[in-house]
Amino acid sequence: MATANKPIGIFDSGMGGLTVARAIIDQLPKESFLYFGDTAHVPYGPQPGIAIRQYSESITRFLLEKGCKIIVVACNTATTAAIHHLRATWPDIHFIGMEPAVKPGAKATQSGKVAVLATARTFQTQRYSSLMQRFASNVELLENPCVGLVQRIESGQIEGPELEAFLKAILFPLLEQGADTFVLGCTHYPFLLPTFEKLLGPDIHIIDPAPALARHLKHVLDERDLLAPDDAKAKYQFFTSGPGKTFAQLAEHLLGFPVAVNEHVGLDVGSL
Repeated sequence: MATANKPIGIFDSGMGGLTVARAIIDQLPKESFLYFGDTAHVPYGPQPGIAIRQYSESITRFLLEKGCKIIVVACNTATTAAIHHLRATWPDIHFIGMEPAVKPGAKATQSGKVAVLATARTFQTQRYSSLMQRFASNVELLENPCVGLVQRIESGQIEGPELEAFLKAILFPLLEQGADTFVLGCTHYPFLLPTFEKLLGPDIHIIDPAPALARHLKHVLDERDLLAPDDAKAKYQFFTSGPGKTFAQLAEHLLGFPVAVNEHVGLDVGSL
């Protein structure tokens, strides 16, 4: 039972994985977690794969040293670039990663056209190609890398006219092409869910993969007898590799409780 009492480790390039943390809180209210936002290196998307693997390895080592029982890679880019490396490095630790919700998107569409919003690196990976081949052979995927959107969210811009104008330039051409389903393929994007719903309207499906990941996490913990006991009191700790002020503000906005952040936590990422 001592192992079951240990926290879940969650990490992302910045604050996007907080949308995953929220889903975990909703579905696993007894579970504690440690969250690491790599704000010193955000965004991961434009960076070389070797750098992302090194960041991910260093963060994982930090979380495991803190006693985490399982690691959630709450970042699509880090999942595609690093999760195989992490599993090979720590074969006894279970890693759960993100992937664009292509399968539920393909099931939900009526028009046969699914818009996928993700980073350019995600679109370029074998993992994404495999999802397309397995689940989207009968639908058309309309892809947009949303260049600059992660940086806007990391800076705290999650609503307002300027953001809406930026999103209209991304979303409206996809609507004009017939998309009736939008897949949020980056964990940062659900921060903007109210704005997406406002701009896209009530007839469009918007798919956030975080709740499905939380359900999968619950299943894995239960299967491995790692669920926190019923009398457990959840505790949440937050760490960033860079500044944490905006991180804390958005975390409080999203999670609904005060967030204290341990800032500028050093990572040994080797020589890049």
